[in-house]
Amino acid sequence: EKFKTLKNEGNDFVKKGRYEEAVKKYSECMKLNTEECTIYTNRALCYLKLYKYEEAKQDCDRVLQLEDSNIKAFYRRALAYKGLQVRKNNMAGI
Repeated sequence: EKFKTLKNEGNDFVKKGRYEEAVKKYSECMKLNTEECTIYTNRALCYLKLYKYEEAKQDCDRVLQLEDSNIKAFYRRALAYKGLQVRKNNMAGI
């Protein structure tokens, strides 16, 4: 029950564009249930919005360990890789 409440609060923060707060809620959810894929993909979305690509990639990797055909995880991991690539190119002065 607490899990569901935290997840809903996280979702509400996402709708308002408050991604830092949403990350905190989803992280609290993970302490209660580490097997719920939705929490990881939701948190990955927040990390993408915050330009935290490595963290987003890790959350997606975790989901794909649990559920190897999760489309959201594949998609968001691709976005994370793209973000990491752009950052790498920028640092290299390309």
